[in-house]
Amino acid sequence: MSGAGPSAKRLDGAPVEPWRLSHGQAAAVMIVVTLLWSIAGVVTRQLEAARSFEVTFWRSFFNACCMAVVMLVWRGRGLFLSLRQGGWGLWLSGVMWAVMYTCFMVALTLTTVANVLVTMALGPLMTALLARLTLGARLSVRTWWAIAVAGAGIAWMYGQEFSSADARHLLGTVVALGVPLAAAVNWTVIQRASHRTSGAGQDMLPAVFIGAVLSAAATLPLALPFQASGRDLGWLATLGVFQLAVPCLLAVQVARILPAAEVALLGLLEVVFGVAWAWLGAHEAPSVHVVGGGALVLGALAFNEWLGLRRRALRPDLS
Repeated sequence: MSGAGPSAKRLDGAPVEPWRLSHGQAAAVMIVVTLLWSIAGVVTRQLEAARSFEVTFWRSFFNACCMAVVMLVWRGRGLFLSLRQGGWGLWLSGVMWAVMYTCFMVALTLTTVANVLVTMALGPLMTALLARLTLGARLSVRTWWAIAVAGAGIAWMYGQEFSSADARHLLGTVVALGVPLAAAVNWTVIQRASHRTSGAGQDMLPAVFIGAVLSAAATLPLALPFQASGRDLGWLATLGVFQLAVPCLLAVQVARILPAAEVALLGLLEVVFGVAWAWLGAHEAPSVHVVGGGALVLGALAFNEWLGLRRRALRPDLS
């Protein structure tokens, strides 16, 4: 990768060429993104006193601080220009990031991680349908099959626990629905912005910063009084920087290259990686259902990407 950053502008106002990633490279980066996203559960288990909305606030706060530093160093005064002139797409994406940040953590306080993750498995289908309706995007048969098989795998992983949910768990599931819904809108908006006919497309990186600020502001009143220990703040800073800021920056770049539905489909790896982290870091051995369902998810994703690579090898114009 080279260049000063995606859709950036020089001091003279001329656009800087965005990073050039092939389809395969973008898919590999998205896998790294899901690996970083997946550490939330195992890191949260290490907290001593911080709970509920305080966890959401500090995670978003550190995310916003990291994004502010990165964007100011990277863009300088261009960051404030982007915020003023970003248009509805940038701010809509920012709101969707805020919904994703907030709903995920709030849902975890109401229901099990399993229920949240099985709800998030609806993301690829929602994204595919929204992209079809708004962008006219056509999905290959292989991608539809991959979505169906991966969704079935996650349902197998967590179906038994989900079926026994009480009223509180159901409320958590409703809150968790905000994550795949917001993600579907977000990936579609980012892809639409990247396909503008003029220039290199709209700069959507500031949306990650906007989302972090909105999430922190919305949860601050509910987070008081603070109870987090110094150790907790260290863990929450880790989440804000390495579980949100870094992977979300990468995800925005990837979403400019991969189809929205494929981004959401690869995002299901977060579920599988999350189980692995819990096994290695919290000594939670996965059940037979988790192993079998995870194998389905990995198999569907691997087969979809393999067919895609094979097709692009035969037709280089698709890259």
